Amino acid sequence: MDFALICRDAPGRLAQRMAARAEHMAGLKDEKLAGTIVDGGAILDSDGEMAGSVVLCRFPDRAALDAYLEREVYSREGIWGDIEVLEMRFVDWGSLMDA
Repeated sequence: MDFALICRDAPGRLAQRMAARAEHMAGLKDEKLAGTIVDGGAILDSDGEMAGSVVLCRFPDRAALDAYLEREVYSREGIWGDIEVLEMRFVDWGSLMDA
């Protein structure tokens, strides 16, 4: 299943976010290698500071996504205060570009 995660940081968590960033990035690298993370990036506030994340991901089911969120440091440590989970279907770029 394909998912889009809109993860807004809890108020006042920028310092905690930055302290956990290396663990977050290492986890993203592992998930990308496993094929579960498709793409993503930081949401920026009006000052250009990181204020959340958008994650496009693919897991076999919602339970596997929930397991990811349990091990993801930003989720586990409450840095992401609000996580919106949207089930979606990614564009099949290979088929589209070959058409």
